[in-house]
Amino acid sequence: MDDLVQWLRAQLDEDERIAREATPGPWEWLTETGESWQPRLGGWLDYSGEYLAAPGDGATLFGPGMTPHADAVFIAAHDPARVLREIEAKRQLLTEILRYEAKIDGEWGCCHDPDEIATGQCAETQPQDITALRLLALPFADRPGYQESWRP
Repeated sequence: MDDLVQWLRAQLDEDERIAREATPGPWEWLTETGESWQPRLGGWLDYSGEYLAAPGDGATLFGPGMTPHADAVFIAAHDPARVLREIEAKRQLLTEILRYEAKIDGEWGCCHDPDEIATGQCAETQPQDITALRLLALPFADRPGYQESWRP
């Protein structure tokens, strides 16, 4: 089996596991009085008494002397629901890339089965040679098992 496809699927599985174990979103900004507003990237806020929490959770991630404002906004904008949608999109992209490569190969009389390409059984097209797959793997370059030869 090709290491790149197998490894990439394992990274998506790990991200899904982490997101599913997190407090469900959507996450929002709350004031100390419980008033809420959606996170925004610009502007200034009075740091006293503000914190970031998932509705009903009460977990404090931002407050005086804790997480800086920009970090809290980033955390709120990347709640588990968004991460899960991104993972699903990446899985579908992975499937579509393999289908596309198989279609192209099939037109040339070569490999025409996406599974053969995914598992490295197609001599004409190897997953590590597909730039789009290498780009999907790039965000995970800091994780164990990433091979520098995959870097686009």
